[in-house]
Amino acid sequence: MSAPLKLGRRALGGIAAAAMLAPGRTTQAADPSTYVSGWALPFNLDPHQVFDVPMQGVMLNAYDGLYRYQNDPPEIVPWLAESHTVSDDGMVWEFKLRPGVKFHDGSEMTAEDVVYSFRRVLGLALAPAGAFLPILTADRITAPSKLVVRFELKTPYAPFFSAIPIVSIVSPRVIQANEKNGDWAKSWLAANGAGSGPYKIIPTNYRPLELLDMEINPDHFLGWGHNPKPVKRIAYRPVKETSTRVLALLNGSIDCTDTNLPGDQVERINASKIAFVQKDLVMRIFIIRMNNTKPPFNNLNARKAFAHAFNYSGFINDILGGYATRDPYPMPDNLWGIPKDAKGYDYDLKKAKEYMAKAMAEGAPMKRPFEIHVQSDNDQALQSGQLFQSDLAQIGINLKVVGGVWGNLTANTKTPETTPDMWVHWVSTYFVDPENWVGQMYDSQFHGTWKASSYYKNAEVDALLRKGRATLGQEARAPIYEQAIRQIMIDCPDIWVYNSMQLQGLSKRIKGRKFCTVGQGSEMRTVSLEA
Repeated sequence: MSAPLKLGRRALGGIAAAAMLAPGRTTQAADPSTYVSGWALPFNLDPHQVFDVPMQGVMLNAYDGLYRYQNDPPEIVPWLAESHTVSDDGMVWEFKLRPGVKFHDGSEMTAEDVVYSFRRVLGLALAPAGAFLPILTADRITAPSKLVVRFELKTPYAPFFSAIPIVSIVSPRVIQANEKNGDWAKSWLAANGAGSGPYKIIPTNYRPLELLDMEINPDHFLGWGHNPKPVKRIAYRPVKETSTRVLALLNGSIDCTDTNLPGDQVERINASKIAFVQKDLVMRIFIIRMNNTKPPFNNLNARKAFAHAFNYSGFINDILGGYATRDPYPMPDNLWGIPKDAKGYDYDLKKAKEYMAKAMAEGAPMKRPFEIHVQSDNDQALQSGQLFQSDLAQIGINLKVVGGVWGNLTANTKTPETTPDMWVHWVSTYFVDPENWVGQMYDSQFHGTWKASSYYKNAEVDALLRKGRATLGQEARAPIYEQAIRQIMIDCPDIWVYNSMQLQGLSKRIKGRKFCTVGQGSEMRTVSLEA
């Protein structure tokens, strides 16, 4: 059994003691083999239950998939699979596995384990299942031989290969030993590990949302020859408040912050002797979601009034310090399938008032109090809500900014009744395909998921998005998505703000970091630490 990592008083109360240390003090987070992360943890550790940005840091280090996204710009490369084949009609996919891969429990990975993993994803019907439920059933996932797994799709599904990396392969042996009443060991895996990745979860060193330790897996199938001085232990010590998180970085208590630093902290960190701000362009869009089922957001003119009342340039330039680019589309502006001739919504209070008057003439209740829900531990989200509050007040709209935590925000979006009027939402890159953004955000079959939480419905758009995912070949698919996006932008179901530049505070002792927009630079295999 591994002993808990001891960080002394620097770890007290989730690094709360960092506030007592003087800025600039060059103490280090731990020994040179331990990386201390101030990034958030997911709500639990099961990669088949939770699928958000914090989970990427867990699954990319503790688990492996058939393929993986690497590098910047991202490319999909073989991982547990050596290669794959696909039938001409795109319906049958076969993956040939690497021999000799071992799970953390010491058992050998075979095609049956891959079958089990995908069936578990479908059985739980959570998180990553959304990409597969419409086109795959458990009986269509088989193992023709020990090292070959076959998928027979119900219909052609162009994003299938792009989505393959989002499924973590798990060991059925440890999971089935902890099942209760056919629950797929859902409760057990929420606090344990069952992977084969380069790091092992230490369940005795885990407290939900508070701390997690992982230790190196010396037997990982890729080996460690690429990194002679790898990080031996990853210690997640989330720090909730931005100011405390930055202070902890500057006094050496943690090695990294989260990736949503407010612009006003960049110069402060870069002026220090032990830390700097890493800037990476990421395929992540910032959205203000509007609940299209709640009046007045069920009225097009009302939605347009709100869209013209957000100060895009003020937010990007004044609050973010210019560390983002305006993106008027419901997808990253560097992805194919965007109609570049489509005009977005600009900040214009005169237009906002005009649309507001039209909406009121149509009976929309524009004068009722409104709420925008934001992550209370995220300064950028809070600042966006406060800016919107100020601008809406100028046209006579009363907006209240309501703070909450990410898990509760997303849980509330399961029904239109519990979804707030508006909420601040980043949509990150989980796989590189329009399906990751518009496909799952605006096809009404995904209502009830946080990605589709505007509850927008347009039969023409539904048909186009379904045609787009069933059509093979990027050249043929691109105009379909362009047509769908034009209509979505006309309907204005949400407020699209920017495409991100990721700002993350890092210790200068970090060496060998490799960035990929999928996972936002959280993979640790290549990282080493200077003494």
